Amino acid sequence: MTARELDAAGITDPRLRAAYAHCRRLNARHGKTYFLATRLLPAARRPAVHALYGFARWADDIVDDPATGHSTADRARALDALGQWLDEALRGGESPEPVVRAVAHTAAVHRIDHRHFADFMASMRSDLTVTDYPSYADLRRYMHGSAAVMGLEMLPVLGTVVPQEEAEPYAASLGIAFQLTNFLRDVGEDLDRGRVYLPADLLAAHGVDRALLHWSRDTGRPDPRITAALTAAAELTRGVYREAAPGLTMLDPAARPCIRTAFVLYGAILDAVRDDGYAVLHRRAVVSRRRRAATALGGLARLAVTRITVSRRTARSPGVPGGRVPHRAQEETP
Repeated sequence: MTARELDAAGITDPRLRAAYAHCRRLNARHGKTYFLATRLLPAARRPAVHALYGFARWADDIVDDPATGHSTADRARALDALGQWLDEALRGGESPEPVVRAVAHTAAVHRIDHRHFADFMASMRSDLTVTDYPSYADLRRYMHGSAAVMGLEMLPVLGTVVPQEEAEPYAASLGIAFQLTNFLRDVGEDLDRGRVYLPADLLAAHGVDRALLHWSRDTGRPDPRITAALTAAAELTRGVYREAAPGLTMLDPAARPCIRTAFVLYGAILDAVRDDGYAVLHRRAVVSRRRRAATALGGLARLAVTRITVSRRTARSPGVPGGRVPHRAQEETP
């Protein structure tokens, strides 16, 4: 976390600054795509985003990292401890965990609904025992807590040009689209952990079951039925991106280059999976550095245009009070 970002956000307490810096390191190490996009946000908003994603990564590591315990019971106790620290911190208490201190401060400053954190923790706990999902409806219920709430938590930080509740369904869909993208990219790694996040009915429609996935993973051999199922999963995911797209123009113009860039970069992961022949059971599809850089440069260009536009409007209307951006800002291209 740069001092400039912390200063811009008004974070002056040394322990809190250290906590936010820790979250930034977590986000940089584990969330390279979104971390890159976050750099397009105004400096004052970046610490809150790092806190939200840093906390999510911390909980996810408890569930997935073998170093956190040798049994499901060990991980459950670690999650329970994290949940207790979070509950106490959200009520104004002090937590021994830096990530919790930062996310509780973010929740207080931006008035984030505490129910979103409860729903997130519930989904994390389900990962300890639930290893597959019979239908897409079942998966969507899980993803409400594991992904949709991330979009909902982000809205107060990003700001909107419409009433927040109007933008919420689109923010939730975008969180789900991002997670479905990760599920498709990580099919092989998740299978190694004993989990299948692709809906069983979607797989079965193409003649695929867990045994066939394991066979392909273990032998390194492709199967046309698996390719067909993964293609269908990708099309399902692209449909969720289409659901989410109208929400981009509902955001504060200063936040749009960040989210637009994330939108494009995550969509590029789907392209990389397709271009690699849906070989996700055998290797991870990667977006090239050149494409990532080009997308980021495009985001910087949109950011520059936004700043010029806002500056001109401010010059024309110096008496406009602070707060929500005028609704006409929706007309700008995201």
